[in-house]
Amino acid sequence: MSVKLVLDRIYNFLLSEKIKQKFEKTILFIGIISFIVHLSLIYLKRYNFVILFDESNFFDNPIAAIYTPFSFILIYEVYLLIFYLPRSITTYITKQYEIITLIVIRRIFKDLSNLEVSSNWFDIKYDINFTYDIITALLLFFLIYLFSYLRESLDKLNVPKDINPDHMKQFIEIKKVMAAALVPIFICIGIFTFGSWLTTTIPKNISADITDVNSLFFDEFFAVLIIVDVLLLLVTFFYTDKFHKVIRNSGFIISTILIRMSFTVDGVLNNILILAAIIFGLTILWIHNKFAKNLDLK
Repeated sequence: MSVKLVLDRIYNFLLSEKIKQKFEKTILFIGIISFIVHLSLIYLKRYNFVILFDESNFFDNPIAAIYTPFSFILIYEVYLLIFYLPRSITTYITKQYEIITLIVIRRIFKDLSNLEVSSNWFDIKYDINFTYDIITALLLFFLIYLFSYLRESLDKLNVPKDINPDHMKQFIEIKKVMAAALVPIFICIGIFTFGSWLTTTIPKNISADITDVNSLFFDEFFAVLIIVDVLLLLVTFFYTDKFHKVIRNSGFIISTILIRMSFTVDGVLNNILILAAIIFGLTILWIHNKFAKNLDLK
C-alpha cells in the first residue's frame, strides 16, 4: 500500500464530508443535553435540592446555562477550521475569526449572568465588561462579513493562476497532511488542558475556573495555528513567489499572533487586540485583491 493511499485513508477517516456531518450531529446532540443538564442543576440549586458552589453565579442564573452548549459549538468550529484548511486559506482564516467571535459571544452570556442594572453602570466591573464585549461582538460580526465579501470577490477575479495544476494538487495534498495531523494534536491539547484543570484546581468559583481552562486551551490552540500559518507560508514559496501572495499569507500570520496575544490580557485591551487582528487581516486581504486585480488588467 502506497504512502499516498495511507494518507488519503487517514484524511478521509478524520475529515471527510461524511465524518463532518456525523460530528456535527453528535456535537448538536451533546450541546442540547449539556444545556438541559446545566439548566436543571440551576433550578435544583435554586429550590435547594442540591448545593453547588455558593460563591459562583454559574449555577444561579439560567442565562449562564447558554455558556455550556456554546463551548461545544466552539469545538465544532475548531473542527471546521481544520476541515477547510486544505480547501482554501482564506476560508481557513475566516474560521479563525469566527472562533474568536464565538468566544466573545459566549463571554457575553457569562457577563449577562453577572450583570447588575443600576445607575452606577460604569463603576461595576461586569457591567463594563458586558459593554465592551457586546460592542466588540457587533464590530467583529461586521468585519467578518466584509472579510467574507472580499474572499468571494477574490474568487470571482479572473486572475491567471500562477501555480500549475500539478503543483496545485501537490499543495492541496500537503495541506491535507497538515489538517489530518492537527486533529490528534488538538484532541491532545484539549485532554491535557482539561486534565490539568481537573487535577490542579479546586473550583471554588467554577465560573472563573471555566474561563481559565478555556483560555488555556485557546491560547495553545492559536499558538499551534501560528506554526501552521508559518508552514503554509514556507510551503507556498515552493509553488509561487508572487509578492502579493507572500504579503497576504505573512499578514495572516500577524493577525493570528494578535489573536493569540489577546488571551494574555483582560478587559478592554483584550477586545482591542481581537479587533486589531481582524482589521489587519481584512486590510491585508483588501490590498491583496487590489494587487491581484491590477495584475489582471495588465
